[in-house]
Amino acid sequence: MISWRSLCHPPTHPIAFPVIKSAVPTDATQPVTLSNRIKDHARELGFDQVGISRVAHDGRDQPGKRLHEWLNRGYHGTMNWMPRTAQKRADITEVFPDVRSVVSVAVNYYTNYVPDETNGNGRIARYAWGDDYHFMMDSRLTAFAAWIEEEAARGGTRCETRTYIDTGPILEKAWAQQAGIGWIGKHSNLVSTTHGSWLILGEVLVSLDLQEDEPTPDQCGSCQLCIDICPTQAIPEPYVLDATKCIAYLTIEYRGPIPQTFHADIGNRIFGCDDCLDICPYNHNAVPSTEAAFQPRPIALKTDLRELTDQSTIEFQTMFKNSPVKRAKHEGLQRNVDIAGSNAHPSTSLHAAITPKRTG
Repeated sequence: MISWRSLCHPPTHPIAFPVIKSAVPTDATQPVTLSNRIKDHARELGFDQVGISRVAHDGRDQPGKRLHEWLNRGYHGTMNWMPRTAQKRADITEVFPDVRSVVSVAVNYYTNYVPDETNGNGRIARYAWGDDYHFMMDSRLTAFAAWIEEEAARGGTRCETRTYIDTGPILEKAWAQQAGIGWIGKHSNLVSTTHGSWLILGEVLVSLDLQEDEPTPDQCGSCQLCIDICPTQAIPEPYVLDATKCIAYLTIEYRGPIPQTFHADIGNRIFGCDDCLDICPYNHNAVPSTEAAFQPRPIALKTDLRELTDQSTIEFQTMFKNSPVKRAKHEGLQRNVDIAGSNAHPSTSLHAAITPKRTG
């Protein structure tokens, strides 16, 4: 399954954005040298991967077609902001008319701990083990964008930027694939040969023609482990996610009672689901992140359902302050805890069986 992050960005595989070439600047080397400096500075700021793609202004919207097909099938469920912002997602120039290039960045959030799921303990998706990544990414992207504008100005070029994480109407996975960071896998998440699927994505939209990178080709091959392992069969076909069946959607985004038909498959999950990520072969050699924000809180490594049962709103707000878990809201988490508690049994968890054990 997937984390809620990818639900906001429906599958658009495969995507080959048309590229438009602008007039050659007076200094023909400027786009190349500036692009290289941008990449170097991104790594200095702590971004683990960075790539650049170019934006076409010729009216074609191949990604938009796939997005609308996905919406027409109703796979977005109750996430009504998806159809509301569909046109902006399909055409990035409606977000920022002057955009010429997209600088995509990624931060590795993998931490190699194995939670204690014995004695009926619950499970929280890995991206939510630590602090909410939006705080870290927002400040880092803002600084990065300001640096790009200043660096361009030093070269005598005026530059405007916009920054986005996954809360904005940007097809971030599609742009990251075009920028060479990874490819959109059959589970609809981005996959990197370097960091697997454990990546938080961000974008800086730039009003300059920068040197673009080569898109990453699909490397899933004939593998369909992510499809086979999905507890609720939420991946009806490769590269297509039916969010209405996804445990991440049901436990995080969905409001109200979860349909009974999904209760048994939810198992001990109370926030999200990592099954399709854990099983991906490209994640087996994942390198642990040193980012402090992603280090797990005690509740993430030992999610005692009894401790969370009948938790008050104030207790919820205190325990999960600055945590992604707040996305589910107090009522939603209580609902999830009730389901997980009723499913509790002493069997060996899938998570412990397929996640490398922590060493050192």
